[in-house]
Amino acid sequence: MNKEQKCKEPKTSIEDGIFVAPSAVCKGKITIEPQSSIWYNAVIRADQAPIEIGRRSNIQDGAICHVDKDFPLHIGNDVTIGHGAIIHGCTIEDQTLVGMGAIIMNGARIGSDSIIGAGALIPEGKVIEPGSLVMGIPGKVIRKLSEQEIEYIKENANHYVQEALDYAKSET
Repeated sequence: MNKEQKCKEPKTSIEDGIFVAPSAVCKGKITIEPQSSIWYNAVIRADQAPIEIGRRSNIQDGAICHVDKDFPLHIGNDVTIGHGAIIHGCTIEDQTLVGMGAIIMNGARIGSDSIIGAGALIPEGKVIEPGSLVMGIPGKVIRKLSEQEIEYIKENANHYVQEALDYAKSET
C-alpha cells in the first residue's frame, strides 16, 4: 500500500514506521515520510494543494493541517505539531515545535530549530528566523533558543517516533 492510499483510508500501520491513527482524517495529495505519525482526530486535508510531512514528524491529536490553492503546506523533518494547532498553507522547517493551539497562516515560514508557543498566532506571510522562541498574538520573537531547548525539540520528535511504534503495535 502506498503512502497516499494509506492516508486516504487512515488505519494503524507501522509500514515505514508511519503511524496514522484510525480516527485521523487524511484527504488529497499527501506525502508522509518514514517514522512520522498522525494522531487521533487530526485532520490533514490537501484538497487544493499538496501537503508534505517530513521524516520523524508528528501531527498530534486534534491538529488541523490544510491548504489553499496557491499555498501548499510543507512540514520538515523532526517537527512536532501540538494538540489542536491549526497549520494552514505555510512552511515549517526542520526541528521545530509548534505548541498546542497555535495557528500558523498562509505563506508564513517558520525557520528551523524554533518553538512557536502554545496559542500563538503567526499571521499570513510572516517569516520567523531559525532558532526563535515565538509567543503571543500576533506572534513575536521573544528570544533565541538555547542549545538545551533545541535539543528538547529533537528529543520530543524522537519520543513520538517510539510512541507511534508502541501505539501501532497495540492497535493491531
